Amino acid sequence: MQDRHPLRIGCVKYLNARPLIHGWPIDVVLDHPSALCAQLSRGELDIALVSSFEFLRNPIYRIVDGISISSDGPVYSVVVAHVGKMSDVKEIELDTAAETSGNLLRCLLNERKLTPRFVATSTSSSLPKGTARLLIGDQAIRFRQKHTKEFQFWDLGEQWNKLVGLPFVYALWLIRPEVRDFKRLANRLRELRDENLANIDRLIAEEKGFNHDFCRRYYRENVRFSFGETEKAGLREFNKRCWDQRLLPREQLNAGARDLDLPLRRV
Repeated sequence: MQDRHPLRIGCVKYLNARPLIHGWPIDVVLDHPSALCAQLSRGELDIALVSSFEFLRNPIYRIVDGISISSDGPVYSVVVAHVGKMSDVKEIELDTAAETSGNLLRCLLNERKLTPRFVATSTSSSLPKGTARLLIGDQAIRFRQKHTKEFQFWDLGEQWNKLVGLPFVYALWLIRPEVRDFKRLANRLRELRDENLANIDRLIAEEKGFNHDFCRRYYRENVRFSFGETEKAGLREFNKRCWDQRLLPREQLNAGARDLDLPLRRV
């Protein structure tokens, strides 16, 4: 694939990514979203399944068309755990791995005119009064299942869908611009996704970390793996709100006219 080195591929190490990477024939760097974004940006990876916000703040990449991790309603695994009303929350502990979800949370809070402070996530399973916690991925699933009676869970996928009526895109396959054989790579990733979804029960049967009945519901009811016109519209809406709230890099914000149409270099 590359003249200078073998293809270096990274992927978020969450349950929601299994149908997109299971069966890939070469070694894959599995890590948290923020770590993968940094490695991709530095050129240490050629392609990675990473936070959609990485593309918004650094739109140099090609996007593998047709594939995303997204939701069109409750996502289950991106939530704010809280006690009482969200309007009474004074502090929210942020998961530092949450590149996209942290900014989605800022957009949703801004819409409700809520202004809690953001603080580092603690290791405690309890939360002081007036404090909530953003949780993503496998950690969110396990926390919800263990503490379902102790907390309420503000599902960010559900809140976004209620607000804008569109899916939310959490992650995309992004390819660095110097990768040459990007079309063949993109086609193989689409084929792999299709193969895994066609054999989803077999994939679930191999799952060791989560209850299989839960996995069936999660894959069929909560997460989506397409990147069609509605998902693209949702991503563009997220881009507009990130621009309006000055969440994008300063050089983009200071460049003048914003490109709200968000050109997508899809392959």
